[in-house]
Amino acid sequence: MNLLAPDDIWCFSFFVVKDFCRAKLFIMTSYVQKLCAKYNYELINIVTTGDIMAKELNINYQGEYSYTIAIRPNFDDLLSLLNEKVGKTYDNICIVTDSNVAGYYLKEVLDIFNQTDSNITSFSFTAGEESKNLDTVKMLYEHLIIKKFTRKSLLVALGGGVVGDLTGFAASTYLRGIDFIQVPTTLLSQVDSSVGGKTGVDFDGYKNMIGAFYMPRLVYMNLTTLNSLDDYNFACGMGEVIKSGLIADKDFYNWLKEKDVVNKLKAKDFEALEHCVYSCCKIKGHVVEVDPTEKGIRAYLNFGHTLGHAIEKHSNFSIGHGQCVSLGMVCASFLSNKLGYITADEASDITNTCLLYDLPIKVSGMTSAQVLEASKSDKKMQGTKIKFTVLKAIGEAASYLDFTDEDLVEAIEKVLD
Repeated sequence: MNLLAPDDIWCFSFFVVKDFCRAKLFIMTSYVQKLCAKYNYELINIVTTGDIMAKELNINYQGEYSYTIAIRPNFDDLLSLLNEKVGKTYDNICIVTDSNVAGYYLKEVLDIFNQTDSNITSFSFTAGEESKNLDTVKMLYEHLIIKKFTRKSLLVALGGGVVGDLTGFAASTYLRGIDFIQVPTTLLSQVDSSVGGKTGVDFDGYKNMIGAFYMPRLVYMNLTTLNSLDDYNFACGMGEVIKSGLIADKDFYNWLKEKDVVNKLKAKDFEALEHCVYSCCKIKGHVVEVDPTEKGIRAYLNFGHTLGHAIEKHSNFSIGHGQCVSLGMVCASFLSNKLGYITADEASDITNTCLLYDLPIKVSGMTSAQVLEASKSDKKMQGTKIKFTVLKAIGEAASYLDFTDEDLVEAIEKVLD
């Protein structure tokens, strides 16, 4: 997919309206959209918020508009955008968050929704993967019942991946389904888990074993929330960022390796983060539009996840998800090279890229047999075989079913200390 370069703009009609010295660009008509489709250009929806340009992506589901991903520098237009994109009046709204995020953003978001005529409540649970279970969902159900939530009510997932997955699952099952929106506050949730409608909880230590495909009504990303992340959790998100480039966009992957980009992203430079998050959302958005329920190419998003999830489970979730994805990508890169798809140098480059963003490439405290056994409970099992995602090339993924246990053990041992 190409972006509209400045030299290409001349062939499109547009009006520029001056408003207090700020230009608002209105890219017009279905004619332009047809030209973009014909020549494989991407029409980017850019809006102004204050003095900063912000981006939006519209995501379709089964061929029809489903929701908008909005990338912003603050929460300023959260309520107006919800009204614009959803246009519904809710009798009750519950802000669901965790004990970490609540101290940073709950009051601000509560103040925003208190401007509505809805009854506003909040529900906070103990932060961490250990809370991502049916017991926490049960407590949320009880809160909603006591507060008399109906099918005309709304849940707002304010937090990282655990909050978003759990809130979405609760929304999909409460009264057989009520609306929810995602307000992701971590890099991991912004580039991955808030997009695509996967919801769920863990069960007896098995990750995301219970869940549903259920689309949010809006995904609203305030990039400045990333300033509150510590280095470990920021690196956690970079695991999914690197994966996105590897499976679908070689140019983006190469951009991530540039020294200036590494420094800017680690410093949480807004423009660098905006390009990073937007690129990942664009990649995942395209994949989930084509394959919303993981019947085909959506499985490519699992690159690094099969053995990564096994390591994560065996560590009892003491290692971050993105860190485990990094370890899984090292394993998957080795296997991709073993198939003759990528070179040994390319596999080594992937390892080095993970190191650039302070991600682990070695793990201790477990054996290859233990990781292999944990991988056998993976949701992507087809009979006795794992549907494994490999790289056919940098920027191009594929599925492979014929790895033996010996192949997997060999790969796992590449990351064992």
